[in-house]
Amino acid sequence: MIRALFTSTTGMNAQELQLNVISNNLANVNTGGFKKSQTQFEDLFYNSLRAVGAETVGGGQVPTGVQVGMGVRPTAVYKVFTQGDYSQTGNELDWAIEGKGFFQIVRDGVEYYTRAGSFKLDGEGNIVTSNGDRLQPEFTVPADTMTIQIDSSGVLTALDGAQQTLASVQVTLHDFVNPAGLKSVGSNLFLPTEASGDPREENPGSNGVGTLSQSFLETSNVNVTEEMVNLIITQRAFESNSKGVSTADQLLEISNNLVR
Repeated sequence: MIRALFTSTTGMNAQELQLNVISNNLANVNTGGFKKSQTQFEDLFYNSLRAVGAETVGGGQVPTGVQVGMGVRPTAVYKVFTQGDYSQTGNELDWAIEGKGFFQIVRDGVEYYTRAGSFKLDGEGNIVTSNGDRLQPEFTVPADTMTIQIDSSGVLTALDGAQQTLASVQVTLHDFVNPAGLKSVGSNLFLPTEASGDPREENPGSNGVGTLSQSFLETSNVNVTEEMVNLIITQRAFESNSKGVSTADQLLEISNNLVR
């Protein structure tokens, strides 16, 4: 019964973590470029009361044995980089990535990667994020620019009123062997790790990297219906484990009363 108390406690702790992950997904359902998280669990070690395959007194063999599990623990909370839906904005500095890849931006000299393609112009004409982080490669839009265009292959062009090219640059995307291994740091930004591998820079539309769509934004890939179902399952699982704690406590009370 003491074992049941601790086993049920591990289940309650696991469902608490699951609830935290689901809550974060739902909180970011309207966050552009957000990627939902999923939780993975594994069972803990087992107490073998009777070994599998042990020889019986009569010379036979135990076919199954007796093993009692000790509970559950979380092993990973990872990002799911499935494609989100697209929202048309009409803003020429809103770019959606169709397929794999990340934009590279620089903040305080550190290179970060993001799927959020909502860019702005700062006072010097540089293309930046809402937090002022500059898009890489850096590009300064000339003061007399009337139109900014970017094609699916990432060629960014600043045009004057006569549709003459004033300046242009090749915007690149970056891909990783294991995007789930990226470290989330908030603000829709990711940092590479040893698990993700080094970034691979490519022009959009080449070598498996996605293309760009101007005046579109990628929305969150959170499925509200799926998260609500997971929320109900988590609630019921927590209740079941708490019932296990309550039942074990009642049995312990009965045992203590027998001794009196």
